[in-house]
Amino acid sequence: MVRAIVGANWGDEGKGKITDMLAKESDIIVRFQGGSNAGHTIINNYGKFALHLLPSGVFYDHTTSIIGNGVALNIPYLINEIDSIVERGVPKPHILVSDRAQILMPYHVLFDTYEEARLAGKSFGSTKSGIAPFYSDKYAKIGIQVSELFDEAVLKEKIEGICETKNVLLEHLYHKPLLDPAELFETCCQYRDMIEPYVCDVSAYLYDGIRAGKTILLEGQLGSLKDPDHGIYPMVTSSSTLAAYGAIGAGIPPYEIKDIITVVKAYSSAVGAGAFVSEIFGEEADELRRRGGDGGEFGATTGRPRRMGWFDAVATRYGCRIQGATEVAFTVLDVLGYLKEIPVCIGYEIDGEVTKDFPATIKLEKAKPVLTTLPGWNCDIRGIKKYEDLPENCKNYIEFVEKEIGVRISMVSNGPGRDDIIMR
Repeated sequence: MVRAIVGANWGDEGKGKITDMLAKESDIIVRFQGGSNAGHTIINNYGKFALHLLPSGVFYDHTTSIIGNGVALNIPYLINEIDSIVERGVPKPHILVSDRAQILMPYHVLFDTYEEARLAGKSFGSTKSGIAPFYSDKYAKIGIQVSELFDEAVLKEKIEGICETKNVLLEHLYHKPLLDPAELFETCCQYRDMIEPYVCDVSAYLYDGIRAGKTILLEGQLGSLKDPDHGIYPMVTSSSTLAAYGAIGAGIPPYEIKDIITVVKAYSSAVGAGAFVSEIFGEEADELRRRGGDGGEFGATTGRPRRMGWFDAVATRYGCRIQGATEVAFTVLDVLGYLKEIPVCIGYEIDGEVTKDFPATIKLEKAKPVLTTLPGWNCDIRGIKKYEDLPENCKNYIEFVEKEIGVRISMVSNGPGRDDIIMR
């Protein structure tokens, strides 16, 4: 059986913890898109970890963790991440890397940094991890596939072609040092030696796994609203964040995905630029940021303070719909315990009209939030294990959200630990 776990919003919904929990019951965990540009924070018996490229199943010795063909594969980053968890006492995980994955090269990071600097005030708020240049090259068909590392003649020819086009930009647009083909070839040879033990035909491996009845978990990065097609374009990421892409990014048939667990946050947060209708500012935002997440709402990759907002029913309903959510995991609910009243965004006012539908970016920029207020429960709910033991106002908040988004909330997270979860 194949399940997908994905985000409904801007990312940072608390997927790491839920994935860690679901990974325990899985045989194979697959990262199917994105790269080291976002992180999942996981707290377990070994400590607190921020994973970037590794799937969240690496803490269990019964699982196989896979880097799918849809991932932006930063090879030294992956090897360092494996070493860093092993150094902290985690048994060495069983990892496979698709021979069709493409390699994020050092020049992708350079181009990302140069372009953000060139755009200055009009930049996209990139994490400067090289993601946009990587996917641009992939679709322009000048990317380097893992399998190509093992054919030196093909590799040399490809690198010559890459340097030809890149050096024109470096010289005339960015006025930066040029790429050296011999140096790039040497880098690729080092990458080949690092990755060789892990390389596999992942699609064939998963096909056999599905036939053998294995439990497979597809792990997404970021959330619906950062999808390049269905998100707040152009302030989006460069790979699809949707469960549907899991089939492509892992190499399995779409009809095998039976369950799409979509993670929804009890309030809103976002990293990077772009429309964010329910955003709050000043002391109100600072307090929510301070109390939020585990140790506050700061990016797992960049450490940037996240932008904060109240729960947005319009964006979340859309986010769940576009993911095809079959169930929802509702996270960080405990954070709201300090509030006597909790505002919720239930509509957008655009040009004097109120809508409950999430529009394309051009209209979204004009949207103002339509808020309603729910009574808070004003107490700490951590440690509660049963749904019926939650305060009445807390259950009312959950049920209000469930009605607004139109998808069953099957799990409620009420703390950062892996056992702080209420099954409904």
